[in-house]
Amino acid sequence: MQKALKSILTVAVTLSLLISSAYADAISKWAKGEFSLSTLSEKQRVKELQWFQKAAKPFKGMEINVLSETIPTHTYESKTLTKAFEEITGIKVNHQLLGEGEVVQAVQTQMQTGRNLYDAYINDSDLIGTHSRLQLAVNLTDWMAGEGKDVTL
Repeated sequence: MQKALKSILTVAVTLSLLISSAYADAISKWAKGEFSLSTLSEKQRVKELQWFQKAAKPFKGMEINVLSETIPTHTYESKTLTKAFEEITGIKVNHQLLGEGEVVQAVQTQMQTGRNLYDAYINDSDLIGTHSRLQLAVNLTDWMAGEGKDVTL
């Protein structure tokens, strides 16, 4: 029994070290690659990505759904940044791209029904008034000082 427990513990520790190494490799890969065109030095980029990785630990393994309209910026976010985010944090992002009208319809449906269709939307300023009128706008300054303190810089 003790030998089996020791073997299981050894495997668990080994897997943990491999996973930690993979996340550290991801930070180095993205800091030296895609994120190298930055005002931050490589050391600063690595430090910031390590912060994101640490802040995301409680959410590792989570899967979130995001919707935005099909424009070049959002296509880049969907194809590149979601991959970086998952490799660094362990959080999978399903980023769906639709036409502007479909995004507006989905956002309005969620706001009016309270039914969660997506975890996050990336929408333009057209809906600012709707968010406010339905009292669904969040004061980010207050949120970052309170509930979001552990996951914001």
